[in-house]
Amino acid sequence: MTMPANVKTSADHPIPESMKAWVLGNPGELALQDKPVPVPDKAEVLVRIDAVAICATDLEIIYHGPPAEIEGGGPHNKGFTPGHEYMGTVVALGPGVDEYSIGERVTVEIHAGCGQCKRCREGMYTSCHNYGKNYGDVDKGHRANGFTTDGGFCEYQVNSVNTLVHVADEMTDEEATLVVTAGTAMYGLTELGGLVAGESVVVTGPGPIGLLGVAVAKALGAQPVILTGTRDNRLEIGKQLGADHVINVRNEDAVEAVRRIMNGRGVDYVVECAGAENAVNEAAQMVNRGGRICLAAFPHGQVPIDVAHLVRNNIYLYGIRGEGKSATHRAEAFMRQKRFDATLIHTHTFPMTELPEALRYAKERVEDAIKVVVKNKHAASTQAVAAE
Repeated sequence: MTMPANVKTSADHPIPESMKAWVLGNPGELALQDKPVPVPDKAEVLVRIDAVAICATDLEIIYHGPPAEIEGGGPHNKGFTPGHEYMGTVVALGPGVDEYSIGERVTVEIHAGCGQCKRCREGMYTSCHNYGKNYGDVDKGHRANGFTTDGGFCEYQVNSVNTLVHVADEMTDEEATLVVTAGTAMYGLTELGGLVAGESVVVTGPGPIGLLGVAVAKALGAQPVILTGTRDNRLEIGKQLGADHVINVRNEDAVEAVRRIMNGRGVDYVVECAGAENAVNEAAQMVNRGGRICLAAFPHGQVPIDVAHLVRNNIYLYGIRGEGKSATHRAEAFMRQKRFDATLIHTHTFPMTELPEALRYAKERVEDAIKVVVKNKHAASTQAVAAE
């Protein structure tokens, strides 16, 4: 492919004119189509996508639409490519880019804020006031790949340099896709206060974010870390990632069990990753007075909350979206230092061409699937060369 003169490329990484990309049609319907390879603009790079992890939010977008917003509305039948937890290799540099080199392996954050609204200037780019305003004659510069712009279920994608995270050479492609998930957990703990060494933490819900929430909390020095859930196999993985106590809520009352472990007191923090109807109220019963709750899950509908209990007990409630405040960089550092083994939550890998089957595994939890990854065909050979 011939790139503009102000875009740097390398003969070692030839770029085709077109690529294969999964395109969303009606709800739940994806088709593999040809799309032009995108061209990086100022402060952007072109990433050759090597691997993509499937997130529960991808399933929500594919089957229901929100929280994606394309051309001012839902994402269906608009030529949209979903997928946001991807990693790959830098193959072209847009104008002004010297922070990265062609051939470097990177993983990506989702959000690139507009850089001009109040929230972006505060560093809260995941709360950009111009979210989704990048269509038609309105383009404020905000990008959220896989949400408001094309995502990673394809072969190449353009990313702002602000979204890139260097990946350690020894990190596998599959592990690198999990950096974003760990970054979300890191962001939640950052918003709760950041310094959690010696503080007590409950994580509710042993999905990917919850399990890595346990790992990050323990790596930050939390004591004890308590994990609640309904599946013994996932609770066991939680133990391997650092949980001091696990509670199967099918067998015992979670609030009573937490208070028993804490000798009648509540904990300092709860990271709520379950999204269940009564999750917030249970979290409020688990924390001590003055405690803090982070909401990291999307409930499927409106949920009742005992606000009076929150007020009487001076309980703080935080909502997070994505992996803001550069938390993904800190999560990658922990993974680079082997503070925890994120690969424990990776259960299945499929070729990119088999994305529908991979999505089925993730959606239906086939074979106890937790984190399912799809890989492009060029990734295996590239990683083999890197290993040599």
